[in-house]
Parts: sequence; C-alpha cells; structure tokens
Amino acid sequence: MPKATEGADPRRLALDDISKAIIEQLQEDGRRPYGEIARAVGLSEAATRQRVQKLIDQGVMQIVAVTDPMQLGFSREAMIGVRVSGDTRQIAERLSTAPGVTYVVSTAGSFDLLIEVVCENDDDLIDLLNDHIRILPEVVSTETFVYLKLHRQLYNWGTR
Repeated sequence: MPKATEGADPRRLALDDISKAIIEQLQEDGRRPYGEIARAVGLSEAATRQRVQKLIDQGVMQIVAVTDPMQLGFSREAMIGVRVSGDTRQIAERLSTAPGVTYVVSTAGSFDLLIEVVCENDDDLIDLLNDHIRILPEVVSTETFVYLKLHRQLYNWGTR
C-alpha cells in the first residue's frame, strides 16, 4: 500500500502516471476510443479498458455527458448559500436529494453550504426554496444567486 505523506488526505488514492494520463485523455474528450487512449499512454487497449473501469469503480472519475441546461428547457440556474444550525453534514445529505439540486458543498465562510440548482423556471426555483430548503428547521437563512450567463465551465483541470 502506498505510504501517506504528512498532511495528505488518507482517502486519496495514489495514482500512477499511466492512470493520470488516461484521466487527462478522457478529460480532453470523454468519447475518445480506448485504442487511441492506449496508444497515447503506452498500454494495450484491453489494459486501458481495465484501468478506466477500475478508476470508475474506485470513484476516482465518472464519464458523463455534460449538457447545456438552457437548451434542455431548464431556464433557471442558481447558487444558493445556506446558513444552518446544527450538523451541516446532515443538512447537506438531506438537501442533496432535493429535486433540481446538482451540487452541494460544505464551506468555511459566511455560508455553511453552497447548493447549485437547475430549475425549469422561476416558479420551480421558488418551490425548491420554500418546499425543500427553507422548510428545514435547521436552515437559518438562504441567499440565492441567480445565474444570468455562464461564461466558463471546464472539467479539464488534469491530475497531480
């Protein structure tokens, strides 16, 4: 088992250079054929396919289609800052299952949680806020940041 370095997250898997190269290939193009990836990283196609499946099974990565919500009829995106009392982990878990919630993160700062949501319209956003978020007794306050335009969103930050 790889040795953990001081200050390192013990849950983080140590990836070798080949696994990192595979991830970077897929971050550039998630539909890239295994044969092409194999040539780029110096493995056989079968070995590459096995590595990709192992990375997926370990939860290191997932391969998904990233869509433009606006083109699919979801005209309202927002980030909601939430202040809570009590255990933020429990509230984060509960809010993670609310309809339209795509992202939940615990933070240090003026908000305890940040929640990204994708809704069909403003009425759906209001319903989400009132029926799923503000209704929780542990929720002290919320602040909603409505997205006017998405200027940049990338998923290709590479590996370390």
